[in-house]
Amino acid sequence: MYGSSGKADDVRVWADGCYDMVHFGHANSLRQAKKLGDCLVVGVHTDDDIANHKGPPVYTEQERYRIVRAIKWVDEVVEGAPYVTTTGTLDKHNCNFSVHGEDITTTAEGIDTYHLVKAAGRYREVARTQGISTTDLVGRMLLMTRQHHTYVGIESYPTTFGSPVTQFNQNSLPYTRVTNLLATSQRITQFSDGKEPKSGDKVVYTSGAFDLFHVGHVDFLEKASRHGDFLIVGLLLDSVVNRYKGGNYPIMNLHERVLNVLACRVRRTFVQELYASH
Repeated sequence: MYGSSGKADDVRVWADGCYDMVHFGHANSLRQAKKLGDCLVVGVHTDDDIANHKGPPVYTEQERYRIVRAIKWVDEVVEGAPYVTTTGTLDKHNCNFSVHGEDITTTAEGIDTYHLVKAAGRYREVARTQGISTTDLVGRMLLMTRQHHTYVGIESYPTTFGSPVTQFNQNSLPYTRVTNLLATSQRITQFSDGKEPKSGDKVVYTSGAFDLFHVGHVDFLEKASRHGDFLIVGLLLDSVVNRYKGGNYPIMNLHERVLNVLACRVRRTFVQELYASH
């Protein structure tokens, strides 16, 4: 079997899913899957299959194909992957085994979608990322809650390179409950590449909310990256986003949005450095 390096003994890992409203939980699952082999092949289900087994997706299949390709740990994307994973699918794409999170995925009839590869001993499991799910994000929008917003002071927020950013008075922030998943320095380190601009590099800066990361964000960052050699992305504090947009925006808090952007690959140039902006 041939992996991303083209060697016959490379381990090719298969992962599949809906990847609707992609968030850093999806990305973290794929990061863990990539560590189990040399090449990560990701299958994405069609709109029809998802509608038949779960209900209609929010993003179209073309949008979902595009955003999965933008996740930095993904080497290949298989469009229209079958909803039930079979050994035949693994063999067709020269994959050694299939990987999924701890949460069980079932068909409309309640059958484990990985029961065939499990029975064949070609299944591996990775830890589910706690504190984030597509269901939770939809719930935030429907219930108009603000409980996910962070009030953490910017002076305690870690940057990609581990240095605190400018001090910010957390007493002026209106929210009093922190999300149950904080973007720790360890998680940021896992998602980032730790690279800095080289001497002579043309550095491009952009900033925004980047809430509910989608293909429009990917396209924008790709275009921005074409203007230089190194792209720096600033992320706005939850309080700033809410001041301008109102309601319960942002739907994803600062920590969650940082990890979403860090997981993005733009024209082979990763988004390397992020700051909390106010």
